[in-house]
Amino acid sequence: MYAQLVRLDRPIGIYLLLWPTLWALAIAGDGGPDLWVLFVFVAGVVLMRSAGCAINDYADRDIDLHVARTKDRPLTSGKITPKETLAVFALLSLVAFGLVLTLNTYTIYLSFGGILLAASYPFMKRYHYLPQVHLGAAFGWAVPMAYAAEVGTADKITWLLYTATLLWTVAYDTMYAMVDREDDIKIGVKSTAILFGEGDRLVIGILQLLFIVTLWLIGMELQFTSIYFVGLILAAILLAYQQAMIVYRVPEFCFQAFLHNHWVGAVVFFGIMAHYYFA
Repeated sequence: MYAQLVRLDRPIGIYLLLWPTLWALAIAGDGGPDLWVLFVFVAGVVLMRSAGCAINDYADRDIDLHVARTKDRPLTSGKITPKETLAVFALLSLVAFGLVLTLNTYTIYLSFGGILLAASYPFMKRYHYLPQVHLGAAFGWAVPMAYAAEVGTADKITWLLYTATLLWTVAYDTMYAMVDREDDIKIGVKSTAILFGEGDRLVIGILQLLFIVTLWLIGMELQFTSIYFVGLILAAILLAYQQAMIVYRVPEFCFQAFLHNHWVGAVVFFGIMAHYYFA
């Protein structure tokens, strides 16, 4: 029941949050980050994604009743109370913060921004059409935290990685929003999928292109070898395949395109690691 609340049975959110974190740790650690820092952030990803699911369900407890995909979630169906849901969010967040307290002061300061973004994101769909951007900011915040935990500061590369993560997240979460677009319109929930309308595929494509360009700039700045750029070419091919998946905007295929981003994150990570170990 609680595992369903925090979506441990659907780990895609963990993967999508984990890959950019690993990109940052790999680059900051020259391919070999500190093992304790690595543990803290892998555990932190699981904890904070789980906490995010709990606070999201609390925020959407009245909305989820009207969406076919979410009406049977534990809170919506009455298996868990709102107070229990808030308690789960608080407990997971405190455990994650306890792990952060073992890191340097700069990373601890950054963590306050992370928890603020994570706690506020679920409520944004009521107020503006860019909740996917807010999610990108929240997911991306793991990047400066991970980078700073490894080297003690944030630099130009940190913020380029953050930008890449933000662009990628908005692109794939817009695909996710396309799944629920008709339901969201009926109940008055806002999203980039609704905002972009018939231009959704074009905007997603532009975001995906900018994502690859930003990663390319990172590689040039760090003088990465060609094997990294081969990884970016493969990632671009995967993104093009996603465009083919969403061409008719069929909800099932849009959802599959969203899930497919796990492989994009993996390819970029292995491209980074290949630079350090095989170049």
